[in-house]
Amino acid sequence: MAQIVMLDSGVGGLSVLDDVRALLPAVDITYVADNAGFPYGTKTEMEVATRVCALAGRLIERLRPDLLVIACNTASTIALAHARAVLDVPVVGTVPAIKPAAEASRTRVIGVLGTQATVRQPYVDRLSADHAGDCLVLRHGSARLVELAEAHLRGEAVTAADVAPELAGLTNQPGGDRIDQIVLACTHFPLLEPQLRAAAAPGIGFVDGGPGIARRVAHLLGARAGHGTGQGRAMFTNKDSEVDLLRPALHRYGLNIDT
Repeated sequence: MAQIVMLDSGVGGLSVLDDVRALLPAVDITYVADNAGFPYGTKTEMEVATRVCALAGRLIERLRPDLLVIACNTASTIALAHARAVLDVPVVGTVPAIKPAAEASRTRVIGVLGTQATVRQPYVDRLSADHAGDCLVLRHGSARLVELAEAHLRGEAVTAADVAPELAGLTNQPGGDRIDQIVLACTHFPLLEPQLRAAAAPGIGFVDGGPGIARRVAHLLGARAGHGTGQGRAMFTNKDSEVDLLRPALHRYGLNIDT
């Protein structure tokens, strides 16, 4: 049976899980939220790389999956190459969807909305140069949106007014009034896409990497992708009181909390 492990600092990777599950309903998925290390986006590169690779190694040894998905842009842009070098299973990362955003842009101005750690990475520079060389690429790092996404999944109300200041961090930059595509470069942010759309100017599109990740997972699993029970479970590195508040949302994504 095909089994994959998905790793994020919190619940953001559920946006990726949703796309993977839609394409591969039979795959067994273990979703691991490293809430003891949450959030990754405000940590140093060394802290993220060390933590992610050590945790991933333990998970691979314990669970023996066919494949690991690092369902976190911050962790992927910092630690993906190292993880692939030290782990003995295929590793799929999550990188900002700058290429499809550039392909869709008519104004040739795109925004990249991620964590502080993601938007400052040289990897983002390379993606922009390779796939959006004729575009103005504006970036904004937001820790607040990560917190709001986690709160939303716990059942707390999050409105367009709550997310509007984070969008303004992009649109208030020189040239920001011409943005027509925004890359959601943190897996938490698609969880707030309805609120972001409501807060954004008409005509702005939002792009994330979830569908591309799902296709990559399907390619790597091949025929094995059709063999499984479709079960899902969620594991947390710190079982605090907030985990129980996430239970209803996790059930909506087909996950039971592993005890």
